[in-house]
Amino acid sequence: MTNSQYNEQNEQDELQRYLEAKARQEQEQEKQKEQEPGQLSAYEACVLRESARIHELIAEAQKGKAD
Repeated sequence: MTNSQYNEQNEQDELQRYLEAKARQEQEQEKQKEQEPGQLSAYEACVLRESARIHELIAEAQKGKAD
């Protein structure tokens, strides 16, 4: 095997190892996402709280109109 063939084989091996490691990392991230579907970001939690508050205010306003 010539030096250039050896270097090319070495690069291919490194690339293969990199791709395998990247695939494992992505699989681990997917597993974490599946295991923690209930966790919300702070922004999402804030939006949900404010949305619930708005719905409560609307319900109170409609209740006041009916009385």
